[in-house]
Amino acid sequence: MIRKGTREDIPQVAAIYDRILAQEERGQASVGWARGVYPTEQTALDSLAAGTLFVLEQDGTVAAAAKIDQNQVSEYAGAPWRYPDAPESQIMVLHTLVVDPDWNGKGLGTQFVRFYEQYALDHGCPYLRMDTNTKNMAARKLYARLGYWESGIVPCVFNGISNVQLVCLEKKLH
Repeated sequence: MIRKGTREDIPQVAAIYDRILAQEERGQASVGWARGVYPTEQTALDSLAAGTLFVLEQDGTVAAAAKIDQNQVSEYAGAPWRYPDAPESQIMVLHTLVVDPDWNGKGLGTQFVRFYEQYALDHGCPYLRMDTNTKNMAARKLYARLGYWESGIVPCVFNGISNVQLVCLEKKLH
């Protein structure tokens, strides 16, 4: 079940961030995040406050989370989008999709992206955008499998992390 996040979900979402960061620190994952910089509990709290936090609940626990809104980060201006003339009002953006490492390989990332696509359509947004770090090969493979096109890589400081190679992805729903 995917639903809007609540205040009670924040500790679980922050714990997912922590588990992913711990995997990265042990060399078991490569997402390009930095502990204490991004993502943090404040990342989830900001999404909650904006009403854009969504969680996937599995067996009574939060197993995945993301922010869904129409806010394109400033770095997107440097991407060579396939649909550069898409009206802003018709673009939906997925940010900070996380799946608890305990649930990896169970299709939750795919389930969340499919939810995002339906949510976008329900809100009149056939143009989808998202980003990931070039280091995050697992996400890049997932998004490619789901039909997202890598429009380009933007070198930047992203969410306070230096030397990021930001992969900008998009898809048009029909």
